[in-house]
Amino acid sequence: MSAYGREMEWEREYSAQSLPSRGGSEMESRYTTEAGIFMSSFAATIFISGLVTFGVSLLSLLVSLTVMLQSCQNKNSGVVEMYRYTDNYDYCRSFALHAELNSLGAHSFPAICKDVDTVYIKEGLYRRDLNITVGIAEDFFSSIRPQKEGRDVVLMDADDLAIENLYTHRIHEDTLHNSSKGADYLKHIFSLKLYLKLQSEGWPLILFSRKHEKLHNATVEYLMSMGCRGWSSLIMRMEKEMQIDSQEFLSRRRISLQRTNLRIVAVISSQMDALRGPCLGDRIFKLPNPISRHSIEDRIESRIQKSK
Repeated sequence: MSAYGREMEWEREYSAQSLPSRGGSEMESRYTTEAGIFMSSFAATIFISGLVTFGVSLLSLLVSLTVMLQSCQNKNSGVVEMYRYTDNYDYCRSFALHAELNSLGAHSFPAICKDVDTVYIKEGLYRRDLNITVGIAEDFFSSIRPQKEGRDVVLMDADDLAIENLYTHRIHEDTLHNSSKGADYLKHIFSLKLYLKLQSEGWPLILFSRKHEKLHNATVEYLMSMGCRGWSSLIMRMEKEMQIDSQEFLSRRRISLQRTNLRIVAVISSQMDALRGPCLGDRIFKLPNPISRHSIEDRIESRIQKSK
């Protein structure tokens, strides 16, 4: 073999020995790069911070959903309670009308009406009803004028003006939402408002009360202290009239007024006994009462009996 041939064979052997070594190194290096991920400390910090932020956001979302579900539950409970109260309120208002028409006392009212009555006064519903009724009466009297000859008269219930607390005089408004005295106070305020309105428009006013005549001076003094002045007369029960019910007493007195050629234009009262019978005039105005209340007649006659 020539020298050139031996040289070529040696190179092939050398290449065959060298190639596996280089190929193995490259494959090992490529495998090492693909099997692991190199990450710097800065990149790792950003990645962990992102994970923490995502976790906090997810937790906040869960808390918000929990609060929203609780709020919806509370609102639904409130709606249910509102419907329950509305049902009770409607029933008790209907029963109250039935009780007034039949002269029933507070003992006849269902137990559910006691709480409804408290809400009726406390939430301003009673004040609203009084304001509406007085407004209707004011509109009526603003549309007409009394006759010049002075025969037209308006009858008003003095027991709505002179509230039950007759002898201790004024009721402070801090009792307004907590007792039946608050309802009496409201009725007194709106009755007085209507009285002063009619007086300013020149309407002759006759007041009537279910009290005994012996309380005449105390009643007059109290009415005067409340600003009620200028009425034509004050009708109260004589001794012989204490034996008849208040409806009969008031009916007889209206008949007597009409016989004196007076023309009754309207009767204004919160009690049904004053709004029944003959000679009621052209218009009747019924002031609202709280739902479950003893009638004024029962309270007054009971107190009169104690004072004898």
